[in-house]
Amino acid sequence: MSTHEYDAVVVGGGVSGIIACLKLNSRGFKTALISRGDPACCLSTGCIDVFSRTDSPLDGIRGLPPEHPYSLVGRKGVADALSYFLTVMDEAGLPYEGSPRKNRRILTPIGNQKTTCLVPKTMADADVPGSEHLQVISFKGLKDFYPSYITSRFRNSAFSVYDAGVATTLGIAALFDRAAFVDSFIDWLKRLEIPHDRVAIPAVLGMNDPAGVLEKVSRAIGKKVFEIPTLPPSIPGLRLFRALKRVLQNRGAHLYWGKGVASVESQGKRIEAVTLATTGRSARVQGRAFILATGSFVSGGLFASRDCVRETVFGLPVFVPGERKDWFNTDFFSDGHAIERSGIRVDRTFRPEDCRFENLFVCGSILAGCEIMRNQCGHGLAVATGTAAAGRCAEELS
Repeated sequence: MSTHEYDAVVVGGGVSGIIACLKLNSRGFKTALISRGDPACCLSTGCIDVFSRTDSPLDGIRGLPPEHPYSLVGRKGVADALSYFLTVMDEAGLPYEGSPRKNRRILTPIGNQKTTCLVPKTMADADVPGSEHLQVISFKGLKDFYPSYITSRFRNSAFSVYDAGVATTLGIAALFDRAAFVDSFIDWLKRLEIPHDRVAIPAVLGMNDPAGVLEKVSRAIGKKVFEIPTLPPSIPGLRLFRALKRVLQNRGAHLYWGKGVASVESQGKRIEAVTLATTGRSARVQGRAFILATGSFVSGGLFASRDCVRETVFGLPVFVPGERKDWFNTDFFSDGHAIERSGIRVDRTFRPEDCRFENLFVCGSILAGCEIMRNQCGHGLAVATGTAAAGRCAEELS
């Protein structure tokens, strides 16, 4: 068995885990990140929802209960964390826009509007006033994108369909990474002689430099152009994940990708190491401190049986709101299912409560009381708590 030593080991490769790892790395600590595979953010819109129930996310956070993770981070901590995220995305070459002081709206592939906070630059012009004309572009054979639904909600709108030769979002995005294809697409757009104020395109404008492609298209046709996120698999979600992972690799953090934790070694009040689940030679990853960022049920950080909910890596105690019969509302599509409050309770240092380990910290959607669906705060909470947990972890290491 080989042993690898680090200052900090982050378990979980989603937005929260990567942000925590980046923050620790920027403080000069030797860091490693362990992930079983690509995270759930690959299925997301790529936008950063902070708190979508009010016009101002920071104002909305003020009204949350004291045990909510945002309350533990604090409004200034949330704002600082989001500012750090914007800096990281600029470094990654995937710029984002927005402010935690004011939400904005984007269009969805079925034509309604979604409230969010920070958006990729390619969606910066997606909040279309009802008075403006809108031209929607689709692609022949593309499923899960409905231009007629979108145009039905805008009185002054129309749509056109381009034949890219492929009919999947990943396939079309790969074509937009080729300059010759972009030029052909622009020539086709020019021939349409679009009279409308803005042009909406499914989020397929390449994987490498979507903002650059969008700027080229917009400049060529003299119109504001923006992307509309598609249903999963989501190109903006994939871009977000790959950009964060790329920055982490460029900064020299060590990644154990496609490997889960098989066992945990501890001594007294401290975790000493984790052993990775591998088919070949076993690897022992030793750390002075650990951060748990494995996500909730969808990501496998929590697992629900008929009688209980368990945390799947360190066996931490999980807060569960009542009996199983009370976990869900009668109306499944309503907000505020009790099960959303399940998770790991932490103190103000983001150490898990009722746990003997002093060098373990927790962040992300595995935290108790998040109510991510109700508050629409997924990636924003991941960024804020990942930053906060990393800060507390850095204090432990110092």
